[in-house]
Amino acid sequence: MIKTLLIANRGEIARRIIRTCQANGIRTVAVFSDPDAAAPHVREADFAVNLPGASPAETYLRADLLVEAAVKAGADAVHPGYGFLSENADFARKVQAAGLTWVGPEPDSIEAMGSKVAAKKRMAAAGVPTLPELDPETVTEFPVLIKASAGGGGRGMRIVREHEEFADALASARREAESAFGDSTVFCEPLLEHARHVEVQILADAHGTVWALGERECSIQRRHQKIVEESPSPAVTDDVRKRLFAAATAAAESIGYVGAGTVEFMLKGEDFHFLEVNTRLQVEHPVTELVYGVDLVDWQLRIAEGARLPSETPEPSGHAIEVRLYAEDPDHDWRPASGALHRFHVPGDVRLDSGVEDGSVVSVHYDPMLAKVIAYAPTRAGAARKLATALENAQIHGLVTNRALLVDILQNDAFLDGDTHTGFLAEHDFTRTVDPQPFALAAALAQAAGRRIGTLPLGWRNVRSQQPKAKFLFGDREIEVAYDPKQATPGVITLDLDGVRTPFHVAAYGDLVEVDSPRGSVSLRVVPRFPEPETKLAPGATVAPMPGTVVRVSVGQGDQVEAGAELLVLEAMKMEHRVLATSAGTVTELLVEQSQQVNAGDVLAVVEES
Repeated sequence: MIKTLLIANRGEIARRIIRTCQANGIRTVAVFSDPDAAAPHVREADFAVNLPGASPAETYLRADLLVEAAVKAGADAVHPGYGFLSENADFARKVQAAGLTWVGPEPDSIEAMGSKVAAKKRMAAAGVPTLPELDPETVTEFPVLIKASAGGGGRGMRIVREHEEFADALASARREAESAFGDSTVFCEPLLEHARHVEVQILADAHGTVWALGERECSIQRRHQKIVEESPSPAVTDDVRKRLFAAATAAAESIGYVGAGTVEFMLKGEDFHFLEVNTRLQVEHPVTELVYGVDLVDWQLRIAEGARLPSETPEPSGHAIEVRLYAEDPDHDWRPASGALHRFHVPGDVRLDSGVEDGSVVSVHYDPMLAKVIAYAPTRAGAARKLATALENAQIHGLVTNRALLVDILQNDAFLDGDTHTGFLAEHDFTRTVDPQPFALAAALAQAAGRRIGTLPLGWRNVRSQQPKAKFLFGDREIEVAYDPKQATPGVITLDLDGVRTPFHVAAYGDLVEVDSPRGSVSLRVVPRFPEPETKLAPGATVAPMPGTVVRVSVGQGDQVEAGAELLVLEAMKMEHRVLATSAGTVTELLVEQSQQVNAGDVLAVVEES
């Protein structure tokens, strides 16, 4: 029987596991790097152990430190969560060698699926449909998909449509795979255009029973990273579902699988092909829990203790949709964002699995996902509407996010019709235009209300010659508003917009003003009346958009470059980001070299225009 469980992970999955443990009377041990010392999962656990290390992200990858922490804290079991070491057979063996219970599949099963190349061969032998594997050294037909053999989550994955692009894409995929998984091995397979990404949740005990707990549709992706997931899939017929479940069960049985896992497929029409087996809990597991009425973490713990699954699989009911809320900048190619999250509140009848709260600091060291927001309803349309409304009414202050994109997807006609595939985002224009004027007016009135002196009327002057004015920055655009003094409160302003009374909730954090309303949410910056002198950059200077590591320098001093040419590549949050020349010219200064750490705003290179 498990009494104390160490969770070898952080953020929202650590909090998710803690909730189930608390309900079952199991004590929990959190682990944390230095930047995570004040994180919610650390506070909510019964015990916490600091993991030392030079790099915050690497501390969670030290199997020896994690096992040592478990023993030190008196844990008798380890749950790996997902990511980090969750699919590392050596880590599982170290846990077992220390006399601890491993909450997951046997190390041999993890190892069998650890290499996607070997896994595909094994699945083909078990009768599971697979796509042909292409040798990266001999690829001649395009388009192809380059994939990392050792991991998932879109890391080390590239679509290549032309032979001329292949060498650079292959090198980039290998670097990213090495950084994310410690293994640069990649392989290629034919790219299935307009296909769907569908996966089956499996749960198996050590006594021979395997459940196939429905399929999840995970087709809407950006950079091969899932952002919307749902169950059941709107495209899967009863016949396809039956064959999917049979293939997933055969996959599990072929490797003697025990515990929770996922078998992933590409589906086109009524034909599907095996992608991989994720030998762990998936990020999107909540949609399965809501539709099937099960707690997958609870079953993981019970199976690790030797429990048997009932012979009959639970029956599904209703529909669930999950979105991944990321801190990222839509105006700068969805660049990951970091910094202080002043306010984080998602209202409504939804499930929120979050690693952050009011006051959390989002670090550059980890994936920028803030939370998963999940809605359940009897119908798919009902779940989509409930989820979109919750996101629209959320208060997310301090960081830019993909919230607006998620709302637009959930309200898109093609999505509501179930017409989705892995190229969905590329086919639809989700560019959103917002009129910042009413938001700026509300911000100006709220600020004026906050400056009220005693009982004097708002905006009172001895001699009034003109309307007061205020200036704000909306992105790079300056907004000026004139306003009439009126009764208002600093927090809530109600405006009459074309005969419709609309409330605006205003919160200020220094010069940052966040304005939320039923019309959307806007972030503004106060333009100071007497701005401080700014340091001017040299013409043609290119600066680092975020903190990171230079993994490749593509030009040399004196080189001639075209607009859009790659100058260098930065790695941040385990992803590569290309830094491009904004104009044609000559590289007159190159101020960084490979492996160098840079801060946001550091000058990287100067390109003198032709």
